[in-house]
Amino acid sequence: MRRPPQLLWIVLAVLAAGLLLLVFNHDAGRTFGLENDQFANILTAGLLVTVISAGIVASRPSFGEVTRNIAAWLFILLALTTGYTYRYELQDIASRVTAGLVPGSPLSVTDSEGNVTVTVEKTGSGHFEARAAINGKPVQVMVDTGASMTVLTVEDARSIGLDVEALNFTVPVSTANGVTVAARARAQTIAIGNIERGPLPILVAQPGALSQSLLGMNFMGTLSGYDVRGDRMVLRD
Repeated sequence: MRRPPQLLWIVLAVLAAGLLLLVFNHDAGRTFGLENDQFANILTAGLLVTVISAGIVASRPSFGEVTRNIAAWLFILLALTTGYTYRYELQDIASRVTAGLVPGSPLSVTDSEGNVTVTVEKTGSGHFEARAAINGKPVQVMVDTGASMTVLTVEDARSIGLDVEALNFTVPVSTANGVTVAARARAQTIAIGNIERGPLPILVAQPGALSQSLLGMNFMGTLSGYDVRGDRMVLRD
């Protein structure tokens, strides 16, 4: 049986020693004068460089191959670092592109402190509508601050995985078409852009009673605030 290379035992020993130091110094918060998080990052980076270097040496490549490999790894590390540094800006760009390509998609913006705002546009009907994600499924909803609960049409309820046939339509509700009845249900998640809540109670309107699903105050009331700016409604997480 082939024995593991000596370098593997050295790497494992260093990793074990580093982990033990972190465990013993957990309460102190520092190891060799460094914060435990910094020490862990240095330990991980050092082991990664050692393994990569050993692989290059063991394969005995030419000088040109070594240079290309080092350049490739540096490019990968630079790309990962840049992506992490500008992660919020990249999320904003992706959200803007999606909002432009998919009608009704909300525009999410995250600032440097991690605060999220979502902009919803007013449609030709004069209402604020957005493409929400309920239980991970797309649902076009109208924002209705006059509705205490989020109400789904039967079709939308079925599309997010609810067993509509098992629902009990006994809850009286008022709609633009008058008083009707709805059934109580629950959504595991409701998301508008990058703002997500759940689980939340919802209602399902009886067939034919509602033409479009409504996003009510049981979602809107969880926000830190929202305001209307012309044809836009801005939601703040």
